[in-house]
Amino acid sequence: MDKALYIAMTGAKHNMMAQTARANNLANANTTGFKADFEQSRAMPVFGEHFPTRVYALTERPATDMQSGAFIQTDRALDIAIQGDGWIAVQSNTGDEAYTRSGEMVVDPNGILRTGKGLPVMGEGGPVVIPPASHVEIGVDGVISVQAQGAEANELVQVDRIKLVNPDKQQMEKGLDGLMRLRSGEPAETDAFVTVESGFLESSNVNAAQELISILSLTRQYEMQTKMMKTVDENSAAAASVMRMS
Repeated sequence: MDKALYIAMTGAKHNMMAQTARANNLANANTTGFKADFEQSRAMPVFGEHFPTRVYALTERPATDMQSGAFIQTDRALDIAIQGDGWIAVQSNTGDEAYTRSGEMVVDPNGILRTGKGLPVMGEGGPVVIPPASHVEIGVDGVISVQAQGAEANELVQVDRIKLVNPDKQQMEKGLDGLMRLRSGEPAETDAFVTVESGFLESSNVNAAQELISILSLTRQYEMQTKMMKTVDENSAAAASVMRMS
């Protein structure tokens, strides 16, 4: 059977993978702090003996769009948005340190400061723990201050500081859980120059219209690949018929 059938199949397969990446972007168009993923296709030569025209298709996720999203004003004390470059350090579900731009935070019944997805927010010595308080506020430098229950309004006590980092973007990659990590696997150093804006959240940087157009384009490419597979199959059947006649 002509190897072109398998080559067309790889094109269709990776078109589907590219559609998955674009569909994931579109599904997270309203997810706070979400960063869109790029995808690209490239040709890979066939190993071994082959015709020069025989190449395989390969779709990759080469990078993540690091552009900032728009700020959404919430006026909520525990909502923060990173100003400019930088990331909020959190503890992932696997226990390692990871980074996000999603600044929607809550304090759980045990006093642990968590993101909207339930991940502990990292401070100077581990996950941030908030003591019982009537008011909590977060400064531009990530410092968390609380007003103890029964205390005067001006009696604020600093309890911790959110770990804010700003490593080289080229050294970061997105995991399957949607969190960013350093490629080396090591935790990033705290950056004192990263600042936050309290009472705001950063929206997703996904362009919904562009993602929809890309999905439609990939769908057309997929149809082309399947038509090529059908054509190759028909040619193979015709060749087999000629061989039987001879």
